[in-house]
Amino acid sequence: MGSIQKKQIHKLAGKFSSKLDLKSNEAAIILAAGHGKRIKSQKSKMLHKIWGVPTVQRVYNACVNGIKKINIIIVVGIKAEDVIQAIGKRERTCFAFQETQNGTGHAVQIALKKIRDKSFDGIVYVLPGDMGLLDRETMESFRESFINSASDMIVLTGIYLGNPVENSYGRIIRVKDKDEFGIPSLDRGKVIQIMESKDIHALQNDKPYRVKYGDRTYSFTKDELIENKEFNSGVYAFKYSKLKELIKELSSNNVQKEIYITDMIELFNSRGYSVQAVSPKDHHVVMGFNNKSVLKEMEAVARKIVYEKLKDVIDIADPDDFFIHEEVVEDILKMDKKNIPLDITIGKGVYIDAGAKLNYDVELKRNVYVSGNIHFGEKVVVGENVQLSTFPGQFIKIRDNVEILSGDILKGNIKIGDKSRIESRVNMTGSDEFPLSIGSNVLIKGMSYLFGCKVGDNVNIEHCVLIKKRIKDKSTIKFYLPEAEGSDKISDLPEVK
Repeated sequence: MGSIQKKQIHKLAGKFSSKLDLKSNEAAIILAAGHGKRIKSQKSKMLHKIWGVPTVQRVYNACVNGIKKINIIIVVGIKAEDVIQAIGKRERTCFAFQETQNGTGHAVQIALKKIRDKSFDGIVYVLPGDMGLLDRETMESFRESFINSASDMIVLTGIYLGNPVENSYGRIIRVKDKDEFGIPSLDRGKVIQIMESKDIHALQNDKPYRVKYGDRTYSFTKDELIENKEFNSGVYAFKYSKLKELIKELSSNNVQKEIYITDMIELFNSRGYSVQAVSPKDHHVVMGFNNKSVLKEMEAVARKIVYEKLKDVIDIADPDDFFIHEEVVEDILKMDKKNIPLDITIGKGVYIDAGAKLNYDVELKRNVYVSGNIHFGEKVVVGENVQLSTFPGQFIKIRDNVEILSGDILKGNIKIGDKSRIESRVNMTGSDEFPLSIGSNVLIKGMSYLFGCKVGDNVNIEHCVLIKKRIKDKSTIKFYLPEAEGSDKISDLPEVK
């Protein structure tokens, strides 16, 4: 990365950063600077989506929703411009640019420079930007655990359920029942350190790994460390004063020659500061990804969570093949609280993005695609493979008792009146300047195309191409085609002899 590009990123980071309000005494550092080499994509790892939302944005949302008035510092590096623009300018949020990728500890060092208020003496949370299943409840619980523990540092841990040899996470090393001399320990279970997987695998097979805690030494075999199922999620909470005191002492004395934030545990222990660990209620929230296969696993977990919320509220044909944006899910759950049966049916392969507003007795059949501000009336049926979409600021408004049959494409600003029927293979478009308005009890069929028209009530349209036309009430229009342009450039091919 050249000096000119670095200057441009610093300028962009400044443009999109907002002033921090450190009176809240809480700040979160989100690490979003990593390479993500194993994901094998030119897109930033942090911008890969879980259930329609980039992972870094999901971590951001978990923080701001779980901890009121929290300040956010997002550390960017590789693909920094893309990450900054994806988050955008937000309240109490700033960006720190890690020019050289030198590990998580180095990233935190850079982020802490953004905390310029000398009176700040609160809590600093550190989170990886790829934990796309992290949620509000977990952050609330993690914060509460830290405060109630009265510790100086706390680590969020998970339990690895797969083959230990394939576990690439850093292991949580705790005090054993007995030290290396067989003397029982009074500190059993306390966190000694986090050891990275690569450092474990670099150990000699026949030589034990010895580590001190207090005045005792504990011994671990290489296999013992590899088979340790408790892993580091990469989420931490620190008392800021202790973190600031010791962060500068981190070194790169490891296989990767990088500065790890995990080494803070050893530094805290060496000063006699309290370090604890806690696991979340739901195991899946600590999942992060380094490759496409794990990303798909996380997507499947997200889908299952949504299905569990909706399975007794609406009818979803295939639990493994649907997408309903979380904003739409929340709207559905609010409707359900009115105790009126929704009778909403979602076919296999249906995709419903943010902005859609479903209604009572709506049926979306197989592979319907809904993207943008699409508002449905009651008793609307949408056939297979229909596409409904808008650009920002546009709306498709469908009134009650409307049928839209298979293969139709509706785009842009469109209104469809009550009891209208749009038969198969119809294409309709409305722009900002020329919206499309369809009256009540209208029938459109036969490979028709309409753009920017105003169609009255009780109209039948068949096999027509209508562009910026007004059609009166109670009309029947068939086989209407506009005058052809460029026909003088068309000629018959000669017959083949």
